[in-house]
Amino acid sequence: MRTVDSHLHLWDLAAGRYSWLTPAAGEIYRTYTAEEARGELDGAGIDDAILIQAEDSVADTQFMLSQASEHAWITGVVGWIELENPAAAEQALAGYSEEPTFVGVRHLVHDDPRDDFLSMPNVRTSLKLLASSNLPFDVPNAFPRHLEAALDLARCLPELHVVIDHLGKPPRGEAEAYELWSRQLRRFTDLPNVTAKVSGLAVTGQPLTADGLQPVWDLALEVFGPHRLMYGGDWPVSLLGATYAETSGALQELASQLSAEEREAFMGGTASAVYSLSLRPGCR
Repeated sequence: MRTVDSHLHLWDLAAGRYSWLTPAAGEIYRTYTAEEARGELDGAGIDDAILIQAEDSVADTQFMLSQASEHAWITGVVGWIELENPAAAEQALAGYSEEPTFVGVRHLVHDDPRDDFLSMPNVRTSLKLLASSNLPFDVPNAFPRHLEAALDLARCLPELHVVIDHLGKPPRGEAEAYELWSRQLRRFTDLPNVTAKVSGLAVTGQPLTADGLQPVWDLALEVFGPHRLMYGGDWPVSLLGATYAETSGALQELASQLSAEEREAFMGGTASAVYSLSLRPGCR
């Protein structure tokens, strides 16, 4: 079984602006290299990883693609294109079609001031282009502003594969908000074009352990089943809540509750299918 971390970041403060990444971010306010990431993955027994954009810019995407070209264990890059400009999006997709590791698109909707971003006509037009190119679309930190919008998107564009990062960001420890998140997440049950990443679940004051995550895990299995879920470490953002080893250990302990075939899907098979990793050169 090849294991794949479906959600890993690298960033170089000299290569990108990362407007959200300031000294207030604490220990993650520095450059993180592929060599550091490889060490963390090795320690947790993870073979390969998909890099996920950390900035809505061409520069960040090009940086990730350059890293993928240098490191065979980086089997995919989920980058950024200008979705609100369909002509620019089409041109960008044409260019990235020559990049074998460009496997998906993401936009930082949680940092975008437009609550209606995912329903904007131009954005929908661009997302149809993604679907026709067999590229999935990642939606980060969808709750509370964009989880309903992601649901509407998946229903209106069944040909587009939508990936809910971090299970939509469950507000663990906040009873009323958690109930709302749970109700919204359950509405994805019958949408086969939606998968979700079990990643980025750290919440201040809540334990990032298998026991602490068990309720979220149980609901994720109820909604998506094991074959529509993906393992994701969210390193180095995850360092704000736990070490990579601790995060991976908790998720792998939860995965041990699955059958061998289900565990293989969660730990890499689903990510390989969703992002078409098996079609990319250099996959191990």
